[in-house]
Amino acid sequence: MMFEKLSESDKKILLKLARQSIILAVGGKPLPHLDLSLYSPVLQSDGASFVTLTEGGELRGCIGTLEPYQPLVQDVCEHAVAAALHDYRFPPLQPSEIPLIKIEISRLTLPQPVRYENPLDLPSLLRPNIDGVTLRDGFRRATFLPQVWEKIPEPYDFLGHLCQKMGAPSDLWQKKVLSVSIYQVEEFREEE
Repeated sequence: MMFEKLSESDKKILLKLARQSIILAVGGKPLPHLDLSLYSPVLQSDGASFVTLTEGGELRGCIGTLEPYQPLVQDVCEHAVAAALHDYRFPPLQPSEIPLIKIEISRLTLPQPVRYENPLDLPSLLRPNIDGVTLRDGFRRATFLPQVWEKIPEPYDFLGHLCQKMGAPSDLWQKKVLSVSIYQVEEFREEE
């Protein structure tokens, strides 16, 4: 990790704010202005996050950013709302679903480029269960958080699914050198 870990208190604050933001947004209410001075320095500083919503253990929404551009506390609130209402793979969250969802937050390190010359070397350059991976090919881009390795543990399959998510054939990564970057996450979730 290349950043100061969040305290347990900071994690609880982010999870609580994410849930409050979802409740307001699903109810059609605007998010309140955040007074940054109320939060710890690490929550005030720029941070990149993904917010993942699950319902009954199944994905219900996941949206985030790879590069920090706003205070972490604000980033989490915005991505919680986006995961609930704007993930194109799912219908917007309904008020009746709010008690059923579980919230998981992933705070990302800065992405680091992976340099390689032979496409078939790529799987050996990735660390399953540690690295999140972003593939770029021209205007197309897709990422998988490190948690996705739990469902797709084999690097060849992982890269194939990531190409498909990007809208490309699953074997594209085997045929050409893509722009690849990796990052790690500090991940935490609501109590069961």
